[in-house]
Amino acid sequence: MIGKIDQFAAETQTGEITSEEQRYTFELQDWLAAVPPEPGDEVIFEAEESRAKKINLAGLAKPKAVKSRYLAAALALVFGFAGIHRVYLGHYKLAFFQLAFTLLTAGYGVLWGFVEFILLLAGHIDKDAKGRPLK
Repeated sequence: MIGKIDQFAAETQTGEITSEEQRYTFELQDWLAAVPPEPGDEVIFEAEESRAKKINLAGLAKPKAVKSRYLAAALALVFGFAGIHRVYLGHYKLAFFQLAFTLLTAGYGVLWGFVEFILLLAGHIDKDAKGRPLK
């Protein structure tokens, strides 16, 4: 079946999917995609009574660009030392490492941010954490 995630609670690792005016509950253990579920994601799943099993992101359409390349580049230029542009793109762990690198190396993380500014403008960093292209 095809549906859309209505809600997902990270604390309980449970959520709900709506498909054809019916609601199905699911648990994170039934999630197959590499990225965590988010409300609004279109999914393909198998229904067993009121439960959804074997849930995966729907690959029916080309991923739609949501985040701006130029905003990410501006964030990298101004706040690259702290990894804010990576937070914007959804790469939270990498942002944490970028900030830690800056603090541990007395500011050399600024270079990392500047290099990623160039990579964003040149198109070498062209996707967000969910694999969607940048605008």
